[in-house]
Amino acid sequence: MDKRQQLMSELMDLCNEIIWLNKPELESALDGYTLSEIELIENISLIPNANVTKLAAASYMTRGAISKLTKKLIAKNIIESYQNAENKKEIYFRLTTNGQKINNVHQELHRTFLERDKEVFKNMTDDDFNTIFRFIGRYRQHLKNITV
Repeated sequence: MDKRQQLMSELMDLCNEIIWLNKPELESALDGYTLSEIELIENISLIPNANVTKLAAASYMTRGAISKLTKKLIAKNIIESYQNAENKKEIYFRLTTNGQKINNVHQELHRTFLERDKEVFKNMTDDDFNTIFRFIGRYRQHLKNITV
């Protein structure tokens, strides 16, 4: 196996291990919500004037899938839709109070996982982080160029 294959294999294994380890805690704390719904809630909290197009791009989902998920979350009173006075055509989404509570639980889980894993990061230098960020950035740009 060459180094490229080994790196990709290790990255995939790492991602799968993290998901496998975190999944039970996520499912317990956020019972009744799918991982796609939780991701959408998080993206709505982060993206100003979140609409279907922005959410689809951020979630790597189709606009149709986002439309279905937003309808489910509106029915659960987790998000609400709104329109800006300047643009009555476009529909945007924001979290309700219930949605913000769910997002807060999710963000607290992220903090818990970072605390659990702090040992891995404690000896990393800025150069170590920057090398990894550069690699990920180059790889993501490469993938975007392929799909454009």
